[in-house]
Amino acid sequence: MKKTLFTQIEASKGFYGLLAGLGAVILVGALAWYHMEHNGHWVTGMTNQIVWGMPHVFAIFLIVAASGALNVASIGSVFGKKMYKPLAPLSGLLAITLLLGGLTILVLDLGRPDRLIVAMTHYNFKSIFAWNIILYNGFLGLVAVYLWTMMEKRMNRYTHVAGFFAFVWRLILTTGTGSIFGFLVARQGYDAAIMAPMFIVMSFSIGLAIFLLVLMASYRWTERPLGDVVVKRLKNLLGVFVAGVLYFVATMHLTNLYATEHHGVERFILMDGGIYTTLFWFGYMVLGTLAPLALLYHPATGKSRGMIGLASALVILGGFALVYVIVIGGQAYPLQLFPGYEVMSGFEGGVNSPFYAYSPTLAETLLGIAGVALTLAMTVVAVKNLRFLPQSLADSEVDPH
Repeated sequence: MKKTLFTQIEASKGFYGLLAGLGAVILVGALAWYHMEHNGHWVTGMTNQIVWGMPHVFAIFLIVAASGALNVASIGSVFGKKMYKPLAPLSGLLAITLLLGGLTILVLDLGRPDRLIVAMTHYNFKSIFAWNIILYNGFLGLVAVYLWTMMEKRMNRYTHVAGFFAFVWRLILTTGTGSIFGFLVARQGYDAAIMAPMFIVMSFSIGLAIFLLVLMASYRWTERPLGDVVVKRLKNLLGVFVAGVLYFVATMHLTNLYATEHHGVERFILMDGGIYTTLFWFGYMVLGTLAPLALLYHPATGKSRGMIGLASALVILGGFALVYVIVIGGQAYPLQLFPGYEVMSGFEGGVNSPFYAYSPTLAETLLGIAGVALTLAMTVVAVKNLRFLPQSLADSEVDPH
């Protein structure tokens, strides 16, 4: 295997046009945030029941994807697979930018961003949210050190150690994110220990799909060679992760269906939930799982770069739909204040009551999209100014073993 040469990308009209477009989206998102910040959260679709809205869906999605994006680097550094080592710097970069994009949305959706100072200086270690503050900051620091060991020649001998700690930390981080829902016993749509491992596998799937799209787009736009060996290995791995998510989702719902106390929420999500049922079956199951698996493993479409890109995009959309169902759908199902009894209240009502309804406003959606644009903008600027991309990933340059 020849020595891998990493270079920056050259500036062009397309580069500045892309950056300008992303900047415009970020500006619109900033205006949307100002609208919500100035007027208060009553201008959003959130209620006393639905307290985590569309911005939280975007934020959790990006945070989960950040952990999964680092998976490519971990395979190369921790498990010694040489083919993945040239992809490691871009993998680490995406892990950082995705997490920063998600945390930016999260902070701006707090209503009082200045209260973050309190969260960072006063810790309640019985709270999973307090633990996540530590996990997020630790992840950023460890991945930054990991990138340094990869990109600084004299530090290369420490790459394996740094990669190992980053790998373990990201598993803990995603476990913490999934445990936010697993520990919430008051919500019947949450309260499941399987949430933690399910979120880990979800991160593998979503993160790899984003990495694959960014990799193919970067090499096509910069006219750099990208061989079939790399693309084939990554798309096969993506298929395994998509199937893994399907296994955990099916296990969670089958387990809930076995327990009588969860029959109500399962009926709500799987049959009577309206938009949540549609997003689960059509958004996640059909578009986000079955269609990508067919595209990735069919003998004809599995060899097409365009179809692999389409499959990756569908995995991302399906993952977003699943996160929406988990986050919003879990809140939309009424609280069981007195299990076994029917609570009569003119204020709350049933599952069809406006109190439990949620329709994301344009401002909420624009803030979330701006977080994605910020992630992409940081990635574009980084690959322009630092050597994250190999000059060539042609089959002759890559060791398939």
